Amino acid sequence: MADRITLAGNIIVDNVKTITAWPEKGMLVPITAMKRSPGGAVPNSGIDLKVLDPSVEVAALGKVGADDAGDFVTRFMDDRGLDVSGVRRVEGVPTSFTDVMTLAETGERTFFNMHGADSRLVPEDVDPVVLGGSSIFHLGYLLLLDGLDADDAEYGTKAARLLAKVRAAGIKTSLDIVSEQSDRFARVVRPALKHCDYVVINEVEGSLATGLPAAADCERPSVESLRRICEAMFGLGVKERVVVHCPDLSVSLDRDGGFAALPSLDLPKGWIKGSVGAGDAFCAGMLYSFLKGMSAEEGMRIASCTAAMNLAATDSVSGARPLDDTLELDSRFPRKPVAA
Repeated sequence: MADRITLAGNIIVDNVKTITAWPEKGMLVPITAMKRSPGGAVPNSGIDLKVLDPSVEVAALGKVGADDAGDFVTRFMDDRGLDVSGVRRVEGVPTSFTDVMTLAETGERTFFNMHGADSRLVPEDVDPVVLGGSSIFHLGYLLLLDGLDADDAEYGTKAARLLAKVRAAGIKTSLDIVSEQSDRFARVVRPALKHCDYVVINEVEGSLATGLPAAADCERPSVESLRRICEAMFGLGVKERVVVHCPDLSVSLDRDGGFAALPSLDLPKGWIKGSVGAGDAFCAGMLYSFLKGMSAEEGMRIASCTAAMNLAATDSVSGARPLDDTLELDSRFPRKPVAA
């Protein structure tokens, strides 16, 4: 039986625009390149997974508008082998989109997001009985799914209700969060953690969810600071494994206390063309390791190489490569020194 995973949540069109500098208020800078690409947790991690190992069955579940952007992103996923039968059209609401402003020199990006059809996704749209034999249900991104971020009298949020329903059907659950500047993390994120087997997030999201600093005295995150975040996530209810990643390293903690840390690849100057979708690429690598029952160390090795491949492209998915090509980076580049 083939490995199968369902990815649900944000289906977005990214309008990726490369700029020479970030302007001061009221000033102008040129856009030197522009490209339309799929975005959001479902297309990004889903396509990365499918390219990494075509034998994995990847199903997309979510909502798009009945518009050209919806046609584009659905066709893009279908052409790359994803099962898009779970993608529904919503009349009168646009497909969600993000304008991604990418600095040419550093690859740093800033996002301007339009909430659209994927905000209409609610627990009633997901029937665990028809998830098609999926062993993992991955949901992303909390804080960017209005219908699932909404309050629920019994579970705290609609997302928590959905994840509880999926887990009750015997399917492992996985969660990703958006890096939002807000005070909503405790209200929206924490109820869902109680119904998650796996959580893969970055250090900013981990810090906001737990209230713990990712780095002391404004220094870069250390192994120990990220470990404390992982421990706090288990205290908030995560069941199986927490993985926290940042530009310099990633760490993993499992329910039995097994801990691992791995530095990121030290990429040469000029390698990074953009960082949009890098976190989703890392997440795809970890999801692959969960499907295959790999160790934390092996999973983070794949995930860090998958993220590095993503960084070599300006959009969220065109950097994806098969597993053997992806892992070749591990022997090609050294890994960074990190603080304990």
